[in-house]
Amino acid sequence: QVQLVESGGGSVQSGGSLTLSCAVSGYTEKSYCMGWLRQAPGKEREGVAAIDAEGRSTYADVLKGRFTISQDRAKNMLYLQMNSLKPEDSGVYYCAAGHGRTLVRPLWGAEYNYWGQGTQVTVSS
Repeated sequence: QVQLVESGGGSVQSGGSLTLSCAVSGYTEKSYCMGWLRQAPGKEREGVAAIDAEGRSTYADVLKGRFTISQDRAKNMLYLQMNSLKPEDSGVYYCAAGHGRTLVRPLWGAEYNYWGQGTQVTVSS
């Protein structure tokens, strides 16, 4: 049974930084992709960043330069470093995993097979 557990969320002032972590367990597939998606109250879920089995990353255009996705497959960990946070970055951040070495649309939630429970990020102005 695949489990994804996020951690590292919290409250921060605008301009601050947070690092989210996601621990992956139970994944028997040798190749899988990982991603971070978020959802703010009253808004649709949106893709933040993704990384494939080869380590190639994809970012939402509006987040490029501020967020960095990384992974440590030996430790089964996924990370999201978030810098220069803005109030509009607030929301629940989800870690997700999808089968395959790469995904056609890595920022689409429908591409993913497994999800974590989410971690809240709140950025105050």
